[in-house]
Amino acid sequence: MSEREEWSEMRAEALTHPEAQEAYEATRIRFELGREVRERREALGMTQAQLAQAAGLQQPAIARFEAGGTMPTLPLLERLAAALGLRLQVGFEPLDRAS
Repeated sequence: MSEREEWSEMRAEALTHPEAQEAYEATRIRFELGREVRERREALGMTQAQLAQAAGLQQPAIARFEAGGTMPTLPLLERLAAALGLRLQVGFEPLDRAS
């Protein structure tokens, strides 16, 4: 058995616990939000420092956010969206359609 298979099995076992599922979901959300911001920033040719200035933040805050290190508030997401030339849209989708 490879390390990958062992890890997959360990992860699957861990995610059978509700607390682990909640933590995993919170981490997934932070990671996806950070990735979306980074991809948009890069598409615009902005540096983290430029985004930080446009959003009224410090560059380390952008770096932490893009790495999935913080769970942002809605006002922070609105500031980042505006700095990236976007409109924040929040919604819900059925779990069977979620990725």
